[in-house]
Amino acid sequence: MDHHPKIIVKASWVGVIGNALLSLLKIVIGIISGSLAVIADGIDSASDIVTSLITLFTARIMMRPPNIRYPYGYMKADTIATKALAFVILFAGAQLAISTIRNFLAGIERDLPGMLAIYVTIVSIIGKFLLARHQLSKGKQTNSEMLKANARNMQNDVLISVSVLAGLVFTFLLEMPVLDSVTALFVSIWILKVGFQIFMQTNRDLMDANTDPGLYKKVFNAIGRVKGAANPHRVRIRKIGNYYMVALDIEVDGNITSREAHEICVEVEHQIRLDLDNVFDIMIHIEPEGFEHEEEVYGVSPKNLPRD
Repeated sequence: MDHHPKIIVKASWVGVIGNALLSLLKIVIGIISGSLAVIADGIDSASDIVTSLITLFTARIMMRPPNIRYPYGYMKADTIATKALAFVILFAGAQLAISTIRNFLAGIERDLPGMLAIYVTIVSIIGKFLLARHQLSKGKQTNSEMLKANARNMQNDVLISVSVLAGLVFTFLLEMPVLDSVTALFVSIWILKVGFQIFMQTNRDLMDANTDPGLYKKVFNAIGRVKGAANPHRVRIRKIGNYYMVALDIEVDGNITSREAHEICVEVEHQIRLDLDNVFDIMIHIEPEGFEHEEEVYGVSPKNLPRD
């Protein structure tokens, strides 16, 4: 389990170094070519260094072992950092939308960079695309919403740079510079949408929500393979950072020994871990088979599992 934060640390360093190189390249070329747009894009990449440093700092916190104050460890720092990244993305989208609308109403056309600036913009698009792919790949590998959010932030930067090139095409070939501002406005709306989606996802994670019914199906299928384990119910799955915490009740024969019941629980846990990745811990409550239950308020059972 400890290798995931280390992967996040390495991915964060890649983000820091990659953004630093792209930022320096765009600022230098922007100054040489006299393009304020490319300089501004370089400054935007410099701000991405901050987001990568946030993921790096958070990954360091996540590596701390559990203690008496934090018995579940520090894994939820991932969720907190993801919310911070959501605000960064929302701010960037809002800033782009406001400046675009202001320039559109004022009739201000974007300064056109020279060919050298166009080349560095293309390099930036390729570099940001590769960085986003790397962050997203490592985010999926570690189930880290923080890395996924950072990847989406870099994808936003790719769209911004692409909109610059698209605006140049519209301006030079179609002689319709107004479309440059329209393109930028649509990009800003998309960025705001992405930021809002990340913000809502972190809300669900902090509220211990689980929006994937497939996880429960995996748990029930795993329990079904265990001889002696019956009527799984009150199953609850929540996230602690990029790991899952599973709690459930099962019924066993009331005449077996506590050792035999324990062995059944051990096998249930083993089967669940085979089917479910990134499990932090599994808590199992045992009841005698046929036990009269009160009306269940919390948790999921096969009878109330949502159908496909």
